[in-house]
Amino acid sequence: MTNQKPVRGFLFACTDKSEAECLSGLLFATKRFYGPIVIRIRKGDLIFLNNIKTDKLFGVFKAITNGGINLRPNAFNGKYPYQVKVKPVGDIIEKTGAEKLLGKHAIKRNRPLIGKGLIKFLEGFVSIDEQLKLAEGQEGNKPNKSILKQIDILRKGNMEIDIEEEIPLIESTTFWDFPKQSYGLTPKGDNKYAGVTPALIIYNLIWRYTQPGDLVVDPMCGSGTTIDVCKAEKRKVKGFDISPPRPDIIQNDARRIPLKDNSVDMIFIDSPYGDNIKYNGHLDNIGNISSESAEFYDELEKVMAECKRILRDGKVLGWLIGDQWVKNKFTPVGFKIYERLSRHFEPIDIICVNRRGQSSNTGIWHNRARRFNFFLRGFKYLIIVRNISEEPRPKKARKVEWAYYQRGQK
Repeated sequence: MTNQKPVRGFLFACTDKSEAECLSGLLFATKRFYGPIVIRIRKGDLIFLNNIKTDKLFGVFKAITNGGINLRPNAFNGKYPYQVKVKPVGDIIEKTGAEKLLGKHAIKRNRPLIGKGLIKFLEGFVSIDEQLKLAEGQEGNKPNKSILKQIDILRKGNMEIDIEEEIPLIESTTFWDFPKQSYGLTPKGDNKYAGVTPALIIYNLIWRYTQPGDLVVDPMCGSGTTIDVCKAEKRKVKGFDISPPRPDIIQNDARRIPLKDNSVDMIFIDSPYGDNIKYNGHLDNIGNISSESAEFYDELEKVMAECKRILRDGKVLGWLIGDQWVKNKFTPVGFKIYERLSRHFEPIDIICVNRRGQSSNTGIWHNRARRFNFFLRGFKYLIIVRNISEEPRPKKARKVEWAYYQRGQK
């Protein structure tokens, strides 16, 4: 048992409409929103089903496949592509008061059950009388025997924790604030690397705009954050950098990407913001050019053109960029990059990303900003754009109905 991977528990939700298909087909499923949880399910993990309409909880089930996408493509009319196949552990037990029970154990859909917490929750599916009866060697109910056997296996097995206590949910607003550079149990990138990207930026982009198995490319990969996130989230990935710091990053200039046309499902770039950071000593590094010059944007536009060439039609590019203020001069780098991107791509949205890790985020610099009347850079832009074919698309008339609220009379 000690060589086996630890068993974890996961919660699925259903409604009256989907409950019957879940239980009869022994297939539990959900939408992309909870995809990050489903892909972490392994064969042998324990699964529970919560009918959120009737406040019922069904258990206990065991995964007989890894969690994946479209295991049965036509199930649930294709509405719930992230799926896992299960089998009951003994007979299916139905418990009422699910909301209260889940609250008692602090169980949420993005919070896996692990270790002693999973054992304690499982014990709730076996009555005290049955536990005593079976402990004394007396005959008990078949489902309870099966669950108690599973509890015994867990107690004797590997109690190591190999999954996040909470799996991050996808951001819902255009303001992103990540207190830590990485997430999960393993580092994503190197948090000591100059200008390192917060890993959850890439996590959010790939879960909004790609599926497991899609190819993601980072032409300016830096310390490899994109590679590490994509591997954790089951995406294919290629990372390039003009001066790679690790062997799985390919040495390459982003102005000439060695990939075929229309071959990539998503691109992420955290480019230099000018010559404010000494990334490396490579003479061709765009980060050696001042963002106050037109040359800086001309060279980055060459990168944009390459991205357009390799990106599939309809697929997405995310570009992280910040402004510059130095020696009493402000340069709106983000606006200039947005203007250049708009020449090649269709805008989707702009995200404001809180800057937490910059070297100026200290008491001394905050004091200087107040004393000498300037602003520290508090955010970066995440510009999200979509590749569109060269063929003109027919324009559809947009009809938007706004809600109007009459102001109160004085």
